[in-house]
Amino acid sequence: MKLRYLLGLLVLFAVASLFIGVQNLSIMDLLHLSGEEERTLIFSRIPRLASILLAGMSLSICGLIMQQITRNRFVSPTTAGTMDWARLGVLISLLLFTSASPLMKMTIAFIFSLAGNFLFMKILSRIKFNDTIYIPLVGLMLGSIVSSIATFIAYKYDFIQSLSSWLQGDFSLVVKGRYELLYLSIPLLIIAYLFADKFTVAGMGESFSINLGLNYKRVVNIGLVIVSFITSVTILTVGMLPFLGLIIPNIVSMYKGDNLRSSLPHTAILGALFVLACDMLGRVIIFPYEISIGLMVGVIGSAIFLFMLVRRGRYA
Repeated sequence: MKLRYLLGLLVLFAVASLFIGVQNLSIMDLLHLSGEEERTLIFSRIPRLASILLAGMSLSICGLIMQQITRNRFVSPTTAGTMDWARLGVLISLLLFTSASPLMKMTIAFIFSLAGNFLFMKILSRIKFNDTIYIPLVGLMLGSIVSSIATFIAYKYDFIQSLSSWLQGDFSLVVKGRYELLYLSIPLLIIAYLFADKFTVAGMGESFSINLGLNYKRVVNIGLVIVSFITSVTILTVGMLPFLGLIIPNIVSMYKGDNLRSSLPHTAILGALFVLACDMLGRVIIFPYEISIGLMVGVIGSAIFLFMLVRRGRYA
């Protein structure tokens, strides 16, 4: 699939999304906006669109980086437990620093998710049975343990309701002033593109990378920092979007191959397009009510994940 077709489709969907919602707003109204319509567009629709695009691009590229450095197509922030560690970090920040700023909460979530990623990579280095399915199962089990700990703490301190509602992926609460942290992911996406060739080499294995003169551990650590930071920012801003970083890189690899530099633009645009399509679908299925993006991406993403598991022999 050509990049310009994906980009054209993304622009078409982006324009359409600005005019879908409870507040009646059409493209013809742009010529003579009332005060209420202008506020809806500036304070709600445009911030929502920007957060969708940034979250979709960022998490998709995170999945691509993790799959490259772990050499496993079924590893992502969801299946490696990164999101669960960030969720635990957010909970700890709520308990210990109740008046902390969003930046402070994001920093704590980043520390937890980075520690979780390092632990996951340490476990991988000790696993001798390097099966395609076995590795993400280890990550899922690790994530389940962390999630259980977070749930226990939340129950103990009566935080379970606020934690569940806050971290459930949802763009309906995104307004101007509540999503700007996502812009911090843009410099990291640029760094990911600059390190794309090094991530590709690192994906060939430690011994091969060292023989080519690559500082393997430093490149892997940079990748883990990028993934941890972007995951923390996204969870704190819009909540959890499961399986996004898993399915989009796999779809792109089917027609673009394993070169990360050439796959990055396709992964970013397709990720944003997928999240945007799920969000629009969630807004119209039970209109005027809305299905959360976390549920839409989770249901569709898990179905695609199961399909990939069944067909793993062809795409491994």
